Amino acid sequence: MSIWLLVAAVLVFVMIVVGGTTRLTQSGLSMVRWEPVSGIVPPLNEAQWQDEFDAYKAYPEYEAINRGMDLGEFKAIFLWEYVHRLLGRLVGIVLALPLAWFVLRRAIPPGYGKRLVGLVLLVGLQGVIGWWMVASGLVDRPDVAHERLALHLVTALVLLVGLLWTALDLRAVAAGRTAVGGRPSGWVWLFTALIFTQFTLGAFVAGLNAGHMFTTWPRMGPTWVPSGLTSLTPIWTNMVDNPIAVQFVHRWLAVVVAVFALVIATRLRRAGATAHAVALGSAVVLEFVLGVMTLLHGVPVPLGVAHQAGAVLLLVATVFASYWSMGGAPRQP
Repeated sequence: MSIWLLVAAVLVFVMIVVGGTTRLTQSGLSMVRWEPVSGIVPPLNEAQWQDEFDAYKAYPEYEAINRGMDLGEFKAIFLWEYVHRLLGRLVGIVLALPLAWFVLRRAIPPGYGKRLVGLVLLVGLQGVIGWWMVASGLVDRPDVAHERLALHLVTALVLLVGLLWTALDLRAVAAGRTAVGGRPSGWVWLFTALIFTQFTLGAFVAGLNAGHMFTTWPRMGPTWVPSGLTSLTPIWTNMVDNPIAVQFVHRWLAVVVAVFALVIATRLRRAGATAHAVALGSAVVLEFVLGVMTLLHGVPVPLGVAHQAGAVLLLVATVFASYWSMGGAPRQP
């Protein structure tokens, strides 16, 4: 069962990376209809492609950004969104069908049935949030709401954490392991809150196109603190809707996350968890460098995708290190 969940986690990772590519290539609004079942089948002939293209032309993104696009260019952006939605369906199937089989065989360990059902339901919720996000860009503006984009990303990351943690728990159950105390675990919740805050801000940066505003580092343009940080009222809305403030906080919170992660890695190494220390330290350094390079080069698609993939790898390293720190085995249900 743990192998099954790890396979699903890999699919979620791929889905998140494809989702980032979809966003960076401005492909997310190419499919203007939500067809959870019939949408599995893509257009199969020129007439069907033209029908999809004509439907797309009726919405704001075509009029404001892609007016004059030909059918071949439309197929290119349609492909990314189609693959992203297809992966979402695949994750749901990969989770739901084996779960039904394990239930019929009464193979689920006590205390894990509700958790596994919850993970399947979370996939369905993620699909609903995804369409809710897309729908925000089909009304009066050619872009999705960045708050909904952030929720869509964070929900996917929560799903990934749930899959990994449950897989690790099931491996511990199969091995008959019990929790081991005396490990450095005080960092887990604070660091988790920090990186999820950073992920949310990263989604805001992407949704507001804030990464294109200042392509210098460590300064933002000629100054350390740019003007316009608090231009919105009430002041707290700057952290959500002001692209200058969002990029400013995102880039400096990255420094805090990196330093904190390296301190944690040092403590893990001293506690004997060398592999976790190396994985966490390497992941945070890689992600930090990718973030800086993405800014300096004006957010090119390959670097932007690599930056998002690096964030997910940092989360994966955090999950494994956290699991070790919190005992390395599930508590009795």
